[in-house]
Amino acid sequence: MTQFHNIDPMALTALMAKPKLLLIDVRNEDEVARGMIANAIHIPLSMLAVEYPKLADKDEIVFYCHSGVRSAMAAEFAMQQGTAQAYNLSGGVIAWARAGYAFVNK
Repeated sequence: MTQFHNIDPMALTALMAKPKLLLIDVRNEDEVARGMIANAIHIPLSMLAVEYPKLADKDEIVFYCHSGVRSAMAAEFAMQQGTAQAYNLSGGVIAWARAGYAFVNK
């Protein structure tokens, strides 16, 4: 079985240039209230299985969370559902912030 890919913030910024890329924040509502990565949509990890049918036609999805643990679970789930390319932002928003990238309000 194909595995998801772990990527760093710099690799994510390169992927974000792709028009069909879907960026999903799997954090909880209180975490998202502190800011999100631009152009991301919010689907809490607990709701991913319910919301996934709406995403099934996407070929490339990047998941992120606070530190990369929940988003790795989300990426694994997406791969099991047949997503062509699933990515996990290693280090999550912690790594994103440490790399100097900004957040936007939901």
